Amino acid sequence: MTIFSVKHEDITKIKVDAIVNAANESLLGGSGVDGAIHRAAGAELLAECQTLGGCATGSAKVTKGYNLPAKYVIHAVGPIYDFYDEKTAAALLAGCYQKSLDLATALGVKSIAFPAISCGVFGYPLEKAARIAVQSVCEHPKINELDEVIFSVFDVRTQNVYNEILKTYNRKDIK
Repeated sequence: MTIFSVKHEDITKIKVDAIVNAANESLLGGSGVDGAIHRAAGAELLAECQTLGGCATGSAKVTKGYNLPAKYVIHAVGPIYDFYDEKTAAALLAGCYQKSLDLATALGVKSIAFPAISCGVFGYPLEKAARIAVQSVCEHPKINELDEVIFSVFDVRTQNVYNEILKTYNRKDIK
């Protein structure tokens, strides 16, 4: 059974098989989580990302983790909230989580950490984004192939929102 947790912790320091990067379409680094992951992983991450040809919004691509404790970085491109209508933004954000888990399970990943994708400079409202994240992850058809899913958050408010949503989602396996 998959264990879910919410940690107010730097995603670049979490010891899991894969971390998810809240990336932009270029995959070449940016601000927030994206910049932190690129800095922590080292120049090799940027070099590999340059070979990927970018990534569409709502999708994901994978690289090695290089200097990170994680073996893999899954780069998921969330929507810029104001660029889309509500339904499209939600579908694109859900796609990030679904495609990230598709890649993770294909690689045999047993533990993964997600940031709050699109909640920073991309402006997605926290409560809406957290509901989409939790639902997309909990309902993924291969979620039981993972031992651990961590939602890595940047502040206590975000941690509380994710914990409340996990509780209402009826997860009995929350750590």
